[in-house]
Amino acid sequence: MRRRTVTAGSLEEILQATEPAPAPAAAPEPAAAPLPAAAPRREDHGLRTEFEFELPRGYVDEAGTVHRHGAMRLATARDELRPQIDLRVKENPAYLSVVLLSQVITRIGTITDVHAGVVERMYATDVAFLQDFYRRVNSEGHTRAAVTCPHCEGGFEVDLSGGRLGES
Repeated sequence: MRRRTVTAGSLEEILQATEPAPAPAAAPEPAAAPLPAAAPRREDHGLRTEFEFELPRGYVDEAGTVHRHGAMRLATARDELRPQIDLRVKENPAYLSVVLLSQVITRIGTITDVHAGVVERMYATDVAFLQDFYRRVNSEGHTRAAVTCPHCEGGFEVDLSGGRLGES
């Protein structure tokens, strides 16, 4: 990109000198009813950034309510770097997953303020589930897992996001 130097005496002269060229005038169109102002349209690039899950046991809050359904967003580089400077992680490297999960979980049930204290109070089976879910979402880009039936030894895929059997 080339830099352009503008010298002028006042702010108005600078604005005039840097103003884009006006568009050519189009032929006048017949009068029509004004269109309602549309909201700016966001482009959908097909990238899924948030994934729903259902905890095996569920998080029990202070009031005794069990929360099983939640959502996790894709992790950013900042999410993975930030725990490295956290003092709790420096003192105990096993705490890394607690801090990391607390940053990417967007909600658990009605709880939207998911912090390290919430993850600390989860059952170990739920934390292990979330660690695997995080790995699948961020490494493989999906929530499916290949499994084998213990009875017939047939292989098939299941969705770990926790939907009911038979639902996609």
